[in-house]
Amino acid sequence: DADSVTCETSEEVTNLQSQLASLERKNADFRKQINELSMKLQMAGQGKNQALYSAGPFGTVKALRTNPTVMPDESTNPRLAKILQQVAVKKEIIVAVANSNVKQTLEMWFTNIKRVGITNYLVVALDDSIENFCKSKDVPVYRRDPDEGIDSIGKTGGNHAVSALKFRILREFLQLGYSVLLSDIDIMFFQNPFDHLYGDSDIESMSDGHDNMTAYGFNDVFDEPSMGWARYAHTMRIWVFNSGFFFIRPTIPSIELLDRVAGRLSREPKSWDQAVFNEELFFPSHPGYEGLHASKRTMDIYLFMNSKVLFKTVRKSAQLRKLKPVIVHLNYHPDKEARMKAVIEFYVNGKQNALDHFPDGSE
Repeated sequence: DADSVTCETSEEVTNLQSQLASLERKNADFRKQINELSMKLQMAGQGKNQALYSAGPFGTVKALRTNPTVMPDESTNPRLAKILQQVAVKKEIIVAVANSNVKQTLEMWFTNIKRVGITNYLVVALDDSIENFCKSKDVPVYRRDPDEGIDSIGKTGGNHAVSALKFRILREFLQLGYSVLLSDIDIMFFQNPFDHLYGDSDIESMSDGHDNMTAYGFNDVFDEPSMGWARYAHTMRIWVFNSGFFFIRPTIPSIELLDRVAGRLSREPKSWDQAVFNEELFFPSHPGYEGLHASKRTMDIYLFMNSKVLFKTVRKSAQLRKLKPVIVHLNYHPDKEARMKAVIEFYVNGKQNALDHFPDGSE
């Protein structure tokens, strides 16, 4: 009897998981339909007298967040356009940039993507070795046309140098009219991310924040006792967007962001691409500077999970351990491969103690 109860419970769980996955897909489709209709509404209003817009009753007014997509221009890169026509799904694609320094990690990356059943992904190979490796593993790959400025860094550069290149490389994808989910390769996929994106902003990014406050923003009070009555100054804070995993739509603000970041990184060789990425996204216009007018969304920190959230919080909580993330990004820890393997053991193979022996941080 106990066995039959267990069997029934197991079947019920499987059915519920199947229903949940189906509802998530429908939800994602509805979100996209809403965004498309919002865009059409916005484009229909372009060029008309702004006085034609009237504000509704109190509490009903809502501005449009979604900028219209650019007109695709296949002449910018016909070869890439052909690849994207074959690989992308609904004009969306996951993109990773890699050279031979990261071959082993790259293999873990695309092995997980294949296991989940995701087909719309592409590796941008920065050298011949990675291109041939991807082809041998039946992985969609794109080798850029020779470009001295990019090739010299691409073949020999470390993580940060290669990371900076992606902003120049992504521009062509956007010009061709495709939305890109940019992914570093120290990321494990457990669900199809496109079922969980809102797609209602120019940039939708995972956060380096480790709880609701740090990831989604909070009012931080600065105390300066010498000011007496005015000693408390309120400041708005948010932990940075992670430039290793973000969804970028083919809009004018998105392309301007890529141009700004790539431009600054070429002029400031010692700067860090993630810091520049966030400064350009968040700094407001002020005297002598015009801020970027891009819409932004922070991803759910438990679905799009950084490794600080996983090792500091999730693995220690009986409830949070039950959640199945969309991705886990090993961004906070240098012992990446060991932790990546353990994360797979935990979430894919169900080994409950796989994460236990690691310290919270990198000590």
